[in-house]
Amino acid sequence: MRRRITSLTVLAALVATMLFALPLGLAVWQYYHDDAKGDLERAADAVALVVAPDLNAGRTPVLPPLGEEDDEAEGDVGVYAPDGRLLAGHGPAVAGPVELQAAKATADVVIGLEGDEIALAVPVVSGARVTGVVRAALPESVLPLRIVLTWLAMVGLAGATTGVSWLLARRFTTRLVRPLEDLAAAAGRLGDGDFTARSPRAGIAEIDRVGETLDATAARIGETLERERAFSAEASHQLRTPLTGLRLQLEAALETPSADPYAAIRAGIASADRLERTIEDLLSLGRERRAPRAELNLGALLEEVRQAGEALLKPQGRALRIVREDPPPAHVAAAAVRQVLGVLLDNAVTHGRGTVTVVARDAGDALAIDVADEGPDLGETDPFATAPAGHGIGLRLARGLAEAEGGRLRLSRPGPPTFTLLLPAAEPPAPA
Repeated sequence: MRRRITSLTVLAALVATMLFALPLGLAVWQYYHDDAKGDLERAADAVALVVAPDLNAGRTPVLPPLGEEDDEAEGDVGVYAPDGRLLAGHGPAVAGPVELQAAKATADVVIGLEGDEIALAVPVVSGARVTGVVRAALPESVLPLRIVLTWLAMVGLAGATTGVSWLLARRFTTRLVRPLEDLAAAAGRLGDGDFTARSPRAGIAEIDRVGETLDATAARIGETLERERAFSAEASHQLRTPLTGLRLQLEAALETPSADPYAAIRAGIASADRLERTIEDLLSLGRERRAPRAELNLGALLEEVRQAGEALLKPQGRALRIVREDPPPAHVAAAAVRQVLGVLLDNAVTHGRGTVTVVARDAGDALAIDVADEGPDLGETDPFATAPAGHGIGLRLARGLAEAEGGRLRLSRPGPPTFTLLLPAAEPPAPA
């Protein structure tokens, strides 16, 4: 990319130089020809003013002495009679066509090529009579030399300009490409799994916007993976509830050999089904995005809670009570609510005492589900904090699931411990 940008910059400089050089070269050619004509005309007019009195009086004119600089600038100057004889100065002994044409007094100035010289003739007149002709000439080789030297200087200047363009292109290309290389390196680290990789800012708005987008993408991917890792760790804790129920049922069957083994087997199969449903719920909740939800079947959900709660509490000699106080409908994921209530039920079984009460009620614009037990007062303890023994992992997962459904999970009363799940109630249908 560096070479391509540099080549394009140099090519653009060359094209621009050529576009200006061609008309400028023609202008130089025209300038030197006009300048040579002006110099010859000034020299001829100056001499004509000096020799006019002698020519008009019929005397042989005497040219004034010329300085070295004037001689080089004006070239050869000669004075001719109307019949073409050289009277004074430098020039051919016989007048050429330029001088003869000037002698006819048809034009004030006559210019043309004579051999290898550029000649300019000015007539000297007295009234209507031509008394002489002043001729000024320059070697024709002088003009091409001057033009070529000027063109060479222009070529040198164009080369210097192209070189400066090349240097500037390399400098700005380095400044432009280095941020892109840094972006590529950051993208490579991101592809290798380093989601802390960030691209430096280059001070170029377009490149910085790409860097900001890449940084935001890396941050989102890192946060997503972190959430998935945390979710996996917490979900493994969540599987404890159905496993605990299955273990208690099997232990109770072993301790009472006189009991019906088929009942224990059926209860174990039911617990295994709940375990399978828990796994499916966790996988589904870990993958799915937020989407429109169907209305929650609260009756079926509470029945599942009753079955799971009795399997856990009955071996401990404890009871489960479920109360419905005209709860409103809600559009939430049944899997999420099932897992939240499973966490609260497991928490009441593991850390609580006595009867566990589940109340579904109307809380204004929300569906509230309270889970309470007769355990000791929690006081100022934060049940959602993860303790060294692992307590609070399931509650933290339950809170995350509730918030993902637009709801809240909080400790509504520390004594006796009561947790309340608040879910947004469905809006009533608009009247026809």
